Amino acid sequence: MKASSPSAIALFASLGLSAWLLCANAQAEPLELRIGYLRGPSDLSLVRDTGELEKELAGLAVKVRWLGPFPAAAPAYEALNGGSLDLTSGSSTAFVTAIAGGMPMSMFGYQPMPANGEGIVVKDQAPIHSLADLPGKTVAVNRGGTGEYLLSRALETAGIDEGSVHKQYLSPTDSSSAFASGHVDAWATWDPYLALAQNNYGGRLLINGQQLGSENAAGYFIRQDFLAAHPQVVKAVLEVLQRSNRWAREHPLEAGRIWARQMGNQGEEVARQLGATNTSPLLAVGAQQVEQIQHIADWYWRKQIIRQQPVILEHVVDLGNAE
Repeated sequence: MKASSPSAIALFASLGLSAWLLCANAQAEPLELRIGYLRGPSDLSLVRDTGELEKELAGLAVKVRWLGPFPAAAPAYEALNGGSLDLTSGSSTAFVTAIAGGMPMSMFGYQPMPANGEGIVVKDQAPIHSLADLPGKTVAVNRGGTGEYLLSRALETAGIDEGSVHKQYLSPTDSSSAFASGHVDAWATWDPYLALAQNNYGGRLLINGQQLGSENAAGYFIRQDFLAAHPQVVKAVLEVLQRSNRWAREHPLEAGRIWARQMGNQGEEVARQLGATNTSPLLAVGAQQVEQIQHIADWYWRKQIIRQQPVILEHVVDLGNAE
């Protein structure tokens, strides 16, 4: 066999070193977690403000990229479905609509919606004093999300024909303008929009979530392919969010001030209301939580709000509580 020349050996060695360096650089390149954040009070908004998530995930070689703010869950879910996001927050009602439409997402954090964190609001001077006054009126809702859920539940609870009330399908931003200008008679909404309606737009709470039988919750959601590839990253995110949640429950006014500032320095009354209302415990998604979300899915199916009846258990992951 003919011996290799020194120059050939040097070439092969150089190529081998280059390949090793490329492999090492690829391994050193941090994983990117793309997070879509919503406008409003959440533990995700708090950790974005403090930078705590970046510090925690740096130890796992994960780089955080924030995208938003999104005005509501639906557009954030669409971005996640399109591959532009890996993780976001939103409502369990919008989650049901999303997975019924085939979106590849799973819930990994569950935060019960407090009674006064959602409801139907009317103007202070409006001649609407109970649900019985709603027939013939126009109510702003977001299609398939919390707003439509709240209105439908309220009307069913009161035994009112849903067809007797006109649903005006609007985004939260457009609903805000329509309510402030009097172009709709009522608005089925949630915080921060509910707090803004009451404090800035002359709104009066007609009925809250508890009174109308809501089982809605705030939640945290991850693309299923990201979860399958990086479960330890998702678990670390939940642990950071739960630490933030414990702090917010111990310091509700301070948390409310952060949320009010993030929304454009909304003032002390808005801060106090947001802090008092939006600091319920953040939980992992266990059997009880799955059952409550399935109730919403079954109800949506019965009301023909969705065309496919999803199996919630196929779209959740129980990472355990860090509490």
